[in-house]
Amino acid sequence: MKFLAIIATLISTSVVAQEVNIYSSRQPDLINPILEAFTAETGISVNVVFLKQGMLERLIAENRRSPADVILTTDIANLDAAQQAGVIQPVKSETITTAIPAPYRDPDGNWFGLTSRARILYASVDRVGDGEITTYEQLADPIWRGRICSRSGTHDYNIALVAAYLVHYSEQETIDWLTAVKANLARRPQGNDRAQVKAIWAGECDLAIGYTYYMGAMLADPEQVQWAESVKLIFPTLGNAGTHINISGMAMTASSPNPENALKLMEFLVGDLAQSIYAEANYEYPLRKDTPASALVAGWGEFTADPTPLVDIARLRGRALQIVEIVDFDG
Repeated sequence: MKFLAIIATLISTSVVAQEVNIYSSRQPDLINPILEAFTAETGISVNVVFLKQGMLERLIAENRRSPADVILTTDIANLDAAQQAGVIQPVKSETITTAIPAPYRDPDGNWFGLTSRARILYASVDRVGDGEITTYEQLADPIWRGRICSRSGTHDYNIALVAAYLVHYSEQETIDWLTAVKANLARRPQGNDRAQVKAIWAGECDLAIGYTYYMGAMLADPEQVQWAESVKLIFPTLGNAGTHINISGMAMTASSPNPENALKLMEFLVGDLAQSIYAEANYEYPLRKDTPASALVAGWGEFTADPTPLVDIARLRGRALQIVEIVDFDG
Protein backbone atom coordinates (compact mmCIF):
# COMPACT_ATOMS: atom_id res chain seq x y z
CA MET A 1 0.00 0.00 0.00
CA LYS A 2 2.86 2.37 0.86
CA PHE A 3 4.42 1.64 -2.54
CA LEU A 4 1.13 2.41 -4.31
CA ALA A 5 0.81 5.67 -2.37
CA ILE A 6 4.28 6.71 -3.51
CA ILE A 7 3.43 5.92 -7.12
CA ALA A 8 0.19 7.90 -6.86
CA THR A 9 2.11 10.87 -5.45
CA LEU A 10 4.64 10.74 -8.29
CA ILE A 11 1.88 10.59 -10.88
CA SER A 12 0.07 13.47 -9.23
CA THR A 13 3.27 15.53 -9.13
CA SER A 14 3.95 14.79 -12.80
CA VAL A 15 0.48 15.93 -13.78
CA VAL A 16 0.78 19.15 -11.79
CA ALA A 17 4.17 19.84 -13.35
CA GLN A 18 2.67 19.84 -16.84
CA GLU A 19 1.57 23.42 -16.56
CA VAL A 20 2.98 26.91 -16.82
CA ASN A 21 1.67 30.03 -15.10
CA ILE A 22 1.70 33.48 -16.66
CA TYR A 23 1.21 36.98 -15.30
CA SER A 24 0.22 39.07 -18.30
CA SER A 25 -0.59 42.71 -18.91
CA ARG A 26 -1.62 41.80 -22.45
CA GLN A 27 -5.36 41.40 -22.93
CA PRO A 28 -6.40 37.71 -22.73
CA ASP A 29 -8.10 37.72 -26.13
CA LEU A 30 -4.81 38.82 -27.71
CA ILE A 31 -2.68 36.00 -26.35
CA ASN A 32 -5.16 33.14 -25.91
CA PRO A 33 -4.83 31.88 -29.53
CA ILE A 34 -1.07 31.55 -29.05
CA LEU A 35 -1.38 29.79 -25.72
CA GLU A 36 -3.97 27.37 -27.10
CA ALA A 37 -1.55 26.52 -29.91
CA PHE A 38 1.22 25.95 -27.34
CA THR A 39 -0.94 23.56 -25.33
CA ALA A 40 -2.01 21.71 -28.48
CA GLU A 41 1.63 21.20 -29.46
CA THR A 42 3.14 20.38 -26.07
CA GLY A 43 0.30 19.14 -23.87
CA ILE A 44 1.32 21.69 -21.24
CA SER A 45 -1.63 23.60 -19.83
CA VAL A 46 -1.34 27.36 -19.40
CA ASN A 47 -2.82 29.37 -16.56
CA VAL A 48 -3.01 33.13 -17.09
CA VAL A 49 -3.59 35.92 -14.59
CA PHE A 50 -4.38 39.19 -16.34
CA LEU A 51 -2.89 42.17 -14.52
CA LYS A 52 -3.50 45.48 -16.22
CA GLN A 53 -1.65 47.18 -13.38
CA GLY A 54 0.34 46.15 -10.34
CA MET A 55 2.25 43.20 -11.79
CA LEU A 56 5.61 44.25 -10.36
CA GLU A 57 4.15 45.06 -6.96
CA ARG A 58 2.46 41.65 -6.84
CA LEU A 59 5.65 39.81 -7.76
CA ILE A 60 7.59 41.72 -5.11
CA ALA A 61 4.96 40.97 -2.47
CA GLU A 62 4.77 37.28 -3.36
CA ASN A 63 8.55 36.97 -3.55
CA ARG A 64 9.63 33.31 -3.74
CA ARG A 65 6.07 32.19 -3.08
CA SER A 66 4.86 33.51 -6.42
CA PRO A 67 3.25 30.87 -8.66
CA ALA A 68 4.14 32.82 -11.80
CA ASP A 69 6.61 31.28 -14.24
CA VAL A 70 6.58 33.86 -17.03
CA ILE A 71 5.58 37.50 -17.36
CA LEU A 72 4.27 39.01 -20.57
CA THR A 73 4.20 42.78 -20.66
CA THR A 74 4.66 45.85 -22.82
CA ASP A 75 7.32 48.55 -22.95
CA ILE A 76 10.97 48.37 -22.00
CA ALA A 77 10.06 50.30 -18.82
CA ASN A 78 8.19 47.34 -17.33
CA LEU A 79 10.80 44.77 -18.30
CA ASP A 80 13.66 46.89 -16.97
CA ALA A 81 11.76 47.58 -13.74
CA ALA A 82 11.26 43.84 -13.22
CA GLN A 83 14.96 43.26 -13.76
CA GLN A 84 15.97 46.02 -11.34
CA ALA A 85 13.58 44.62 -8.72
CA GLY A 86 15.14 41.17 -8.99
CA VAL A 87 11.87 39.38 -9.76
CA ILE A 88 13.07 37.81 -13.02
CA GLN A 89 15.99 35.55 -13.82
CA PRO A 90 18.41 35.13 -16.73
CA VAL A 91 17.53 32.58 -19.38
CA LYS A 92 19.99 30.91 -21.71
CA SER A 93 18.47 29.72 -24.97
CA GLU A 94 20.07 29.62 -28.39
CA THR A 95 16.57 29.26 -29.85
CA ILE A 96 15.52 32.62 -28.43
CA THR A 97 18.74 34.54 -29.06
CA THR A 98 18.82 33.31 -32.66
CA ALA A 99 15.24 34.42 -33.26
CA ILE A 100 15.30 37.83 -31.53
CA PRO A 101 17.78 40.49 -32.73
CA ALA A 102 20.26 41.71 -30.11
CA PRO A 103 18.89 45.29 -29.74
CA TYR A 104 15.56 43.87 -28.54
CA ARG A 105 16.74 41.59 -25.75
CA ASP A 106 18.78 41.95 -22.60
CA PRO A 107 22.38 40.92 -23.29
CA ASP A 108 22.38 38.84 -20.11
CA GLY A 109 19.13 37.07 -21.00
CA ASN A 110 16.92 38.69 -18.34
CA TRP A 111 14.18 39.65 -20.82
CA PHE A 112 13.38 39.28 -24.50
CA GLY A 113 11.25 41.22 -26.94
CA LEU A 114 8.45 39.43 -28.76
CA THR A 115 6.94 42.08 -31.01
CA SER A 116 7.66 45.73 -31.69
CA ARG A 117 5.63 48.87 -32.25
CA ALA A 118 6.89 52.10 -33.78
CA ARG A 119 6.26 55.45 -32.07
CA ILE A 120 5.25 57.43 -35.09
CA LEU A 121 3.35 60.54 -36.08
CA TYR A 122 -0.31 60.52 -36.95
CA ALA A 123 -0.90 63.37 -39.39
CA SER A 124 -4.08 64.87 -40.78
CA VAL A 125 -4.60 63.72 -44.36
CA ASP A 126 -6.08 67.14 -45.19
CA ARG A 127 -3.83 69.55 -43.28
CA VAL A 128 -0.34 67.99 -43.41
CA GLY A 129 1.35 67.59 -46.77
CA ASP A 130 3.47 64.64 -47.83
CA GLY A 131 7.09 65.18 -46.77
CA GLU A 132 6.19 68.20 -44.64
CA ILE A 133 7.63 66.50 -41.55
CA THR A 134 10.05 63.57 -41.59
CA THR A 135 11.92 63.72 -38.26
CA TYR A 136 11.14 63.87 -34.55
CA GLU A 137 13.39 66.91 -34.38
CA GLN A 138 10.98 68.83 -36.62
CA LEU A 139 8.28 68.60 -33.96
CA ALA A 140 10.06 71.59 -32.42
CA ASP A 141 9.67 73.72 -35.56
CA PRO A 142 7.49 76.82 -34.95
CA ILE A 143 5.40 75.98 -38.03
CA TRP A 144 3.65 73.42 -35.82
CA ARG A 145 2.69 75.98 -33.15
CA GLY A 146 -0.73 75.01 -31.78
CA ARG A 147 -0.94 71.98 -34.08
CA ILE A 148 0.38 69.02 -32.01
CA CYS A 149 -1.50 66.72 -29.61
CA SER A 150 0.13 64.34 -27.14
CA ARG A 151 -0.67 62.17 -24.16
CA SER A 152 1.10 62.89 -20.86
CA GLY A 153 4.83 63.39 -21.11
CA THR A 154 5.28 61.27 -17.98
CA HIS A 155 3.65 58.21 -19.55
CA ASP A 156 6.10 55.35 -20.16
CA TYR A 157 5.55 55.56 -23.92
CA ASN A 158 6.73 59.17 -24.10
CA ILE A 159 9.45 58.72 -21.49
CA ALA A 160 10.97 56.08 -23.77
CA LEU A 161 10.92 58.51 -26.70
CA VAL A 162 12.64 61.23 -24.66
CA ALA A 163 15.20 58.66 -23.47
CA ALA A 164 15.83 57.69 -27.09
CA TYR A 165 16.34 61.38 -27.91
CA LEU A 166 18.91 61.52 -25.10
CA VAL A 167 20.85 58.71 -26.75
CA HIS A 168 21.43 60.91 -29.79
CA TYR A 169 21.62 64.38 -28.23
CA SER A 170 22.93 66.12 -25.14
CA GLU A 171 20.75 66.85 -22.12
CA GLN A 172 20.51 70.54 -22.98
CA GLU A 173 19.59 69.78 -26.58
CA THR A 174 16.90 67.40 -25.34
CA ILE A 175 15.54 70.01 -22.92
CA ASP A 176 15.47 72.62 -25.70
CA TRP A 177 13.71 70.23 -28.06
CA LEU A 178 11.06 69.17 -25.57
CA THR A 179 10.48 72.78 -24.53
CA ALA A 180 9.82 73.69 -28.15
CA VAL A 181 7.52 70.69 -28.64
CA LYS A 182 5.54 71.78 -25.60
CA ALA A 183 5.20 75.27 -27.09
CA ASN A 184 3.70 73.67 -30.20
CA LEU A 185 0.96 71.77 -28.36
CA ALA A 186 -2.63 72.54 -29.26
CA ARG A 187 -3.80 71.62 -25.75
CA ARG A 188 -2.47 70.26 -22.48
CA PRO A 189 -1.42 66.61 -22.75
CA GLN A 190 -4.35 64.31 -22.02
CA GLY A 191 -5.91 60.97 -22.94
CA ASN A 192 -4.28 57.98 -24.60
CA ASP A 193 -2.80 57.62 -28.07
CA ARG A 194 -6.18 57.02 -29.70
CA ALA A 195 -7.55 60.19 -28.07
CA GLN A 196 -4.92 62.18 -29.96
CA VAL A 197 -6.07 60.76 -33.29
CA LYS A 198 -9.65 61.59 -32.36
CA ALA A 199 -8.51 65.16 -31.71
CA ILE A 200 -7.05 65.33 -35.23
CA TRP A 201 -10.34 64.05 -36.64
CA ALA A 202 -12.16 66.74 -34.61
CA GLY A 203 -9.86 69.46 -35.97
CA GLU A 204 -8.18 70.25 -32.64
CA CYS A 205 -4.69 69.51 -33.97
CA ASP A 206 -2.88 68.31 -37.08
CA LEU A 207 -0.18 66.03 -35.67
CA ALA A 208 -0.11 63.49 -32.86
CA ILE A 209 2.49 61.15 -31.39
CA GLY A 210 1.35 57.55 -31.06
CA TYR A 211 2.14 53.88 -31.54
CA THR A 212 1.44 52.15 -34.83
CA TYR A 213 -0.70 49.35 -33.41
CA TYR A 214 -3.42 51.80 -32.44
CA MET A 215 -4.20 52.26 -36.13
CA GLY A 216 -5.15 48.60 -36.35
CA ALA A 217 -7.19 48.86 -33.16
CA MET A 218 -9.10 51.88 -34.47
CA LEU A 219 -9.80 50.25 -37.83
CA ALA A 220 -11.26 47.26 -35.95
CA ASP A 221 -13.66 49.49 -33.98
CA PRO A 222 -16.67 50.73 -35.99
CA GLU A 223 -16.90 53.85 -33.85
CA GLN A 224 -13.25 54.74 -34.43
CA VAL A 225 -12.81 53.94 -38.12
CA GLN A 226 -13.49 57.56 -39.04
CA TRP A 227 -10.71 58.67 -36.70
CA ALA A 228 -8.27 56.30 -38.40
CA GLU A 229 -9.33 57.40 -41.87
CA SER A 230 -8.66 61.04 -41.01
CA VAL A 231 -4.92 60.43 -40.57
CA LYS A 232 -1.88 59.01 -42.30
CA LEU A 233 1.14 57.42 -40.66
CA ILE A 234 4.54 59.09 -40.79
CA PHE A 235 7.63 57.14 -39.69
CA PRO A 236 10.03 59.90 -38.55
CA THR A 237 13.73 59.42 -38.03
CA LEU A 238 15.72 60.38 -34.96
CA GLY A 239 19.27 61.61 -35.33
CA ASN A 240 19.34 60.08 -38.83
CA ALA A 241 19.24 56.68 -37.14
CA GLY A 242 15.68 55.59 -37.83
CA THR A 243 12.27 55.38 -36.20
CA HIS A 244 12.01 54.88 -32.44
CA ILE A 245 10.42 51.57 -31.51
CA ASN A 246 9.48 49.78 -28.32
CA ILE A 247 8.47 46.22 -27.59
CA SER A 248 6.18 43.78 -25.93
CA GLY A 249 8.26 41.19 -24.19
CA MET A 250 8.68 38.27 -21.84
CA ALA A 251 10.81 37.10 -18.94
CA MET A 252 11.03 34.11 -16.61
CA THR A 253 10.28 34.91 -12.98
CA ALA A 254 12.92 34.39 -10.33
CA SER A 255 10.45 32.18 -8.44
CA SER A 256 9.35 30.03 -11.39
CA PRO A 257 8.05 26.69 -10.03
CA ASN A 258 8.04 25.20 -13.54
CA PRO A 259 11.21 26.53 -15.20
CA GLU A 260 11.44 23.78 -17.82
CA ASN A 261 7.89 24.40 -18.99
CA ALA A 262 8.48 28.14 -18.79
CA LEU A 263 11.45 27.82 -21.12
CA LYS A 264 9.42 25.69 -23.53
CA LEU A 265 6.77 28.41 -23.62
CA MET A 266 9.29 31.19 -24.15
CA GLU A 267 10.92 29.30 -27.00
CA PHE A 268 7.49 28.63 -28.50
CA LEU A 269 6.66 32.35 -28.36
CA VAL A 270 9.61 33.22 -30.61
CA GLY A 271 8.67 30.54 -33.13
CA ASP A 272 7.22 31.41 -36.51
CA LEU A 273 3.68 30.25 -35.67
CA ALA A 274 3.43 32.21 -32.43
CA GLN A 275 5.11 35.26 -33.93
CA SER A 276 2.64 35.27 -36.82
CA ILE A 277 -0.38 34.91 -34.53
CA TYR A 278 0.97 37.48 -32.09
CA ALA A 279 1.62 40.07 -34.78
CA GLU A 280 -1.73 39.50 -36.48
CA ALA A 281 -3.72 39.81 -33.27
CA ASN A 282 -1.86 42.84 -31.91
CA TYR A 283 -1.16 44.79 -35.12
CA GLU A 284 2.52 44.76 -34.16
CA TYR A 285 5.74 43.86 -35.95
CA PRO A 286 7.20 40.40 -35.34
CA LEU A 287 10.74 40.51 -33.97
CA ARG A 288 11.65 37.14 -35.44
CA LYS A 289 13.64 38.11 -38.52
CA ASP A 290 12.02 35.63 -40.91
CA THR A 291 8.39 36.28 -39.92
CA PRO A 292 6.62 38.93 -42.01
CA ALA A 293 4.22 41.49 -40.61
CA SER A 294 0.51 41.04 -41.31
CA ALA A 295 -0.79 42.43 -44.60
CA LEU A 296 -2.51 45.30 -42.77
CA VAL A 297 0.61 46.32 -40.85
CA ALA A 298 2.86 45.92 -43.87
CA GLY A 299 0.50 48.21 -45.77
CA TRP A 300 1.40 51.10 -43.48
CA GLY A 301 4.76 51.36 -45.22
CA GLU A 302 8.38 50.39 -44.79
CA PHE A 303 10.72 52.10 -42.37
CA THR A 304 14.13 51.73 -40.80
CA ALA A 305 14.11 51.15 -37.05
CA ASP A 306 16.52 52.99 -34.80
CA PRO A 307 19.10 50.27 -34.00
CA THR A 308 19.81 51.66 -30.51
CA PRO A 309 19.73 48.74 -28.03
CA LEU A 310 16.72 49.09 -25.76
CA VAL A 311 18.94 48.52 -22.72
CA ASP A 312 20.62 51.86 -23.54
CA ILE A 313 17.24 53.59 -23.69
CA ALA A 314 16.16 51.94 -20.42
CA ARG A 315 19.24 53.29 -18.62
CA LEU A 316 18.25 56.84 -19.56
CA ARG A 317 14.61 56.65 -18.51
CA GLY A 318 15.23 58.20 -15.11
CA ARG A 319 16.95 61.23 -16.60
CA ALA A 320 14.28 61.46 -19.30
CA LEU A 321 11.57 61.69 -16.63
CA GLN A 322 13.52 64.45 -14.90
CA ILE A 323 13.72 66.39 -18.16
CA VAL A 324 9.96 66.03 -18.72
CA GLU A 325 9.44 67.49 -15.25
CA ILE A 326 12.00 70.26 -15.78
CA VAL A 327 10.17 71.30 -18.93
CA ASP A 328 6.81 70.88 -17.13
CA PHE A 329 5.53 69.24 -20.29
CA ASP A 330 2.11 68.49 -18.86
CA GLY A 331 1.69 71.93 -17.26
